[in-house]
Amino acid sequence: MFASYLIGLREGLEATLVVSVLVAFLVKSDRRDRLPLVWAGVCAAVVLSIGFGALLTFTAARLEYRQQELFEAVTSLLATAFVTWMIFWMRRAARSLSGELRAKLSDALRLGPLAVIVMAFLSVAREGLETALLFFASAQGASSNTSPLIGITLGVLTSIVIGWGLYRSALKINLTTFFTWTGLLLILVAAGIFKYGVHDLQEAGVLPGLSTQAFDISAVLPADSWWGALLAGMFNITPQPTVLETVAWFAYAVPTLILFLRPASPRRSAPSSTPTTA
Repeated sequence: MFASYLIGLREGLEATLVVSVLVAFLVKSDRRDRLPLVWAGVCAAVVLSIGFGALLTFTAARLEYRQQELFEAVTSLLATAFVTWMIFWMRRAARSLSGELRAKLSDALRLGPLAVIVMAFLSVAREGLETALLFFASAQGASSNTSPLIGITLGVLTSIVIGWGLYRSALKINLTTFFTWTGLLLILVAAGIFKYGVHDLQEAGVLPGLSTQAFDISAVLPADSWWGALLAGMFNITPQPTVLETVAWFAYAVPTLILFLRPASPRRSAPSSTPTTA
């Protein structure tokens, strides 16, 4: 549930911040009459995201065992790629995101109502589709069918409350710190999702070593204990992983964490040319 909550919170807050920037721009520029167009685009993006998640679930349920394992493996690998790109993109583009959104909305207002709807739709749809894909991939190891759904719902609701508080200036949080810590946790979640993908490929017979265990720590991490279920649900840390699963988890987590925690290099300023006097 926590992994799904984290995904809903992080992705939901990104989408909420996007919507709040668009709404604030229209309110401050005295274009409240265009607010329904923005909400229409946002609602369309939400419907598309829910439909995409339902399509993934329906497709997986209709496949035979080996096909289902392959399908889940592909979605896990895609989800890992998307979440990695999203984490590093947000760290790089966070400061300029607000200005870019206002510029795009200003251009859309000049083009007409349909452009405003499309612009709002595209701004939110990316976050929604990522959320659906990540949720489907992370829910594979859930012990029940309802806990991931409850987790992501609570995460999205929390993000809406935080976004509303920020918009109304009733709540102040350091977004840089927030996205840094949630980014760290999401990297560990993504490592678990990547491990899911490798395991599914082993189950499907594409990769070898399904019966070759790396270690067995069931004595200190029982699968039926609350802490074992917590680590398995959050980061896919299990007591009896295969060698290939273990290698995959560390091969993703270690270099990604190093790159994420590495201080950003300062931008080099263009050398100024000094005029010469004759």
